[in-house]
Parts: sequence; structure tokens; C-alpha cells
Amino acid sequence: MTTEIADFRGLRIEYDDRVLTPRAWTAAQSEWAAELIRTAPAGPVLELCAGAGHIGLLAVHLAPRSLVCVDADPVACGFLRRNAAAAGVAVDVREGRMDAVLAADERFAVVIADPPWVPTRGVTEFPEDPLLAIDGGDDGLDLVRACLDVIGAHLLPRGSAVLQVGPDQAEAVAALVTGHPDLAVAETRTFERGALLRIDRAG
Repeated sequence: MTTEIADFRGLRIEYDDRVLTPRAWTAAQSEWAAELIRTAPAGPVLELCAGAGHIGLLAVHLAPRSLVCVDADPVACGFLRRNAAAAGVAVDVREGRMDAVLAADERFAVVIADPPWVPTRGVTEFPEDPLLAIDGGDDGLDLVRACLDVIGAHLLPRGSAVLQVGPDQAEAVAALVTGHPDLAVAETRTFERGALLRIDRAG
């Protein structure tokens, strides 16, 4: 297996074809999260579906905070640990299902999430991407729902989340957010390859 290296806004990110290739545009998610970190309440940052870790690592590189990263794929977690070490960032890496690796009383000031969002019927359109990293279930939103559940359970009052979804999914995801008390979509930014939603928790 050949290890590839990406320059992600100055961070050296290692990965191979078992892990989703870092997309340059997703640095926008890191930068938005960093903006929120600077004014967020005290507390750590959580990254869900972290993959090789580039989005969360860049966010806390720009706005230093302690970082917890979660991914179910042991290969991705291995690269995440290596990339964190290369960046000089101490990361608490949790390998497993996001609903199983967080303690009930853990709270986070900012949550970053990049879940798989491709509907199962469409994954063949992306043969270069590992199935685990892109398959979001029948409507593409299975892992998005799981992320929203975690955000609802673990985001601090006055905290914010930045959630990445498909470019045509923002409206459907905003409707899902309305099912979570005290959470609201504050802003949506749409890009050619995806959409970012800022989700705030009331104080």
C-alpha cells in the first residue's frame, strides 16, 4: 500500500487509498471552526468522522484548543495519530462508533463533523473513494443523523458545530436540526463539492 502525502494549508497529511483523500476545499470547514473556537466557551473541540484528521488538526492549529477525534476506521485512526504527531498537536483519538466512545458527561465547545453523505445508490460514482468513508445510507443522511445526535448530547451551551454535507442536502439537514431542542442552524455556506452548516446551541 502506497502512502500519499498532501499539503493541507501547510500541514503534512499522510493517507492511502483506504482513507478518503483530503479535499482542498474542506480547509474552509477548518477555518470556519477556528473562527468559532476563538470566541467559544471554555472546553475542548470534538471532530466526528475525522478520517486522516486534517480538518480538525488545521482548525486547532489555527486556533489552539485540546482536540478529541472520533472515527470508526482503525486505518484512519492510525493515519490520524501520525498526522497529529507530525503537526505537533496532542490529540485524544477515539476509535469506534461515535455513540460508544464518548462518555455521557463529556461536553465540547465546538464540534466539527464530516460524515459520509453519499446515498448508497450513488457510491459507484466515486470508485476512487473507500466505501466506508462515503456511504451515507439510503438517503445519504444516516451518519448525519448520528452526528446530530452527538451534537445534541455533547455540545456546550453557546457552543457551535460545523457540519459538512452534500451540496444539495443543506435544506434536508436543516429540517433534521429542528428535531433537536436548543439547536438551530445559524448559517449555511455552499461550495461546489459540499455545504457547511453552522449549528448553534442556545445559552
